[in-house]
Amino acid sequence: METPPSDGPRREHRPRVLKGATIITGFQNSEISCSLRNQHSKGAELRVAPDIQIPERFLLYVPLDGIAYRTVVRWRKNDRVGVEFEGTEPKPKFHYG
Repeated sequence: METPPSDGPRREHRPRVLKGATIITGFQNSEISCSLRNQHSKGAELRVAPDIQIPERFLLYVPLDGIAYRTVVRWRKNDRVGVEFEGTEPKPKFHYG
């Protein structure tokens, strides 16, 4: 896993957001609550409790968007997690939101 990017130039501006989201893991569709702090078309920065283990790849459901993003973790530092979007899926049928 890489370290977080420096404050240098980025390829795409990441607008600040504050959205609730759910990490859905492949293990019996377990759910982990998190929040999005910034987001762009190719990825996002999440806030997750630092003691929570998350898999390298997972489904990130964002109720406000009504979309589940297939994601891969690119870096993690304490409670901050940078993810890249690899595609989208419709809202998971088993999710309450």
